[in-house]
Amino acid sequence: MNEPGRSPRGGFDATSVVLTVIAAGTIMRFILASAIGLGVDESYAVVVARQWSLSYFDHPPLHFWLAGLVARLANTEAPAVVRLPFTLCFAATTWFMFRLTTRLFDERAGAVAAVLLNISAVFSLSTGGWVLPDGPLMALMMATSLLLVTILFDEAPSYPLLRWAGAGLLAGLALLTKYHGVFLLAGTFVFLVSSAPHRRWLRTAGPYLGAVVAAICFLPVVLWNERHGWVSLVFQGGRASGSGVHVGTMLTNIGGQAAWVLPWIWIPLVVAAWTALRAGPGDSRRWFLLCLGGGPVVVFTLVALRGNVGLPHWQAPGYLLFFPLLGAVVQQRLSAGDRVTRHWLELSVATFVVLVFVLGSHTSTGSLARLLPGAFTKGDPTADAVDWRLLRTALKQRGLLPIDGFVAAPSWIQAGKAGYGIGPDVPVLCLCADPHHFYYASIDTTWLGRNAVIVEKVRPNDDVIAEFAPYFEQILPLDVIPITRGGQIVMDVAIYGARNFRRVFPTSQPR
Repeated sequence: MNEPGRSPRGGFDATSVVLTVIAAGTIMRFILASAIGLGVDESYAVVVARQWSLSYFDHPPLHFWLAGLVARLANTEAPAVVRLPFTLCFAATTWFMFRLTTRLFDERAGAVAAVLLNISAVFSLSTGGWVLPDGPLMALMMATSLLLVTILFDEAPSYPLLRWAGAGLLAGLALLTKYHGVFLLAGTFVFLVSSAPHRRWLRTAGPYLGAVVAAICFLPVVLWNERHGWVSLVFQGGRASGSGVHVGTMLTNIGGQAAWVLPWIWIPLVVAAWTALRAGPGDSRRWFLLCLGGGPVVVFTLVALRGNVGLPHWQAPGYLLFFPLLGAVVQQRLSAGDRVTRHWLELSVATFVVLVFVLGSHTSTGSLARLLPGAFTKGDPTADAVDWRLLRTALKQRGLLPIDGFVAAPSWIQAGKAGYGIGPDVPVLCLCADPHHFYYASIDTTWLGRNAVIVEKVRPNDDVIAEFAPYFEQILPLDVIPITRGGQIVMDVAIYGARNFRRVFPTSQPR
């Protein structure tokens, strides 16, 4: 193996490859961001981010702050604009991946790891450009890991106390993005305890200073939750609830992990991690990556064993730290002239490009539904990425803008889609038992006595008038608005006029 940080002579220039990947990936994500509407979570994030808050119901605040800030600076909530900070975060993540892997192994392994990261769906597409906490989280995780490597694996790191404080700051910002940031702190502690040559750091002030700095960064989340009954922590903790042992549920979750990462990359990732586990702390570089990445993978897979299948991307921050392991293995085989590995890598790149083209064009235009209508008889999941902008046009045409009061929706998902589609000048209330952050963005009691336009996605057997009759003096159906993509109707949205909001909708969320 080559010395860490050095690339063997001959062959490709690793830095040029990585810069090319970053440039090409950024252009691809910008094109997709311009052509495809915001998904459910993205629409919700942009709408609730219009109002600054110390923290938010679902997640810590950093990605909401980013979305809200860029929208205000650009004076637009266009998808390409609000997604821009997250696209740039992934460009940084790719660079940090290259540098981290180079530090631990060599430059060529770093370039391979960066390429593999960019052809994995969950990272390159959702993390790489959607308005989600995962983008800044993973950039900060990689930056933290890279700084930790300079402390732990340099022979005589300069200013170690300052570096520990910097690592704590980065880890704290990761915590300020998503609660997954705690695995950085826990993983570092496990590594220091389990790796004999690095245990000496526990006898210094550095790790403890870093932990204190991280805790200070997390204070906005603590303060907001303390004022609101710790609702965010309760909500996230409740998602891990369950009872008994459900092997089938766990296997379903594992299948989801493989699908999101892409199976032909996920399997080698798992094998590389398993090899590092078998080597144990004796191979400290691989053990370091395993300690930092193993937590999310193990914890959230075991959560599924309790009966809650969860979401398959919850483990993704853990897999992120396995890519340097895979990059080193793949580079070793490429250097040895392994044709199977070379063909696997080439085919993986080609397959990803085809997947992006096919799925991107369909999500933007609905092309597959026209070519293969039988494949979508049970619905089209990409329809959730169609913005409800036609709703604003329809309201204007019917003389309902400006609205005399507010817009109401029967779920946080529909409130997000409606709020984003209509625009930032219209207040939105979520009248449901689980309103998420809409409950804190606007105090519903201040709207008592006002009129509303109720917006609801049309579904069989829904009776909006009966559902909301106790909360308004009168409700009248106004119209049904078709939401279209590529000239095809993907859903209908009904609008109702509601007079005199007289009673708030009950919810168990603490005020």
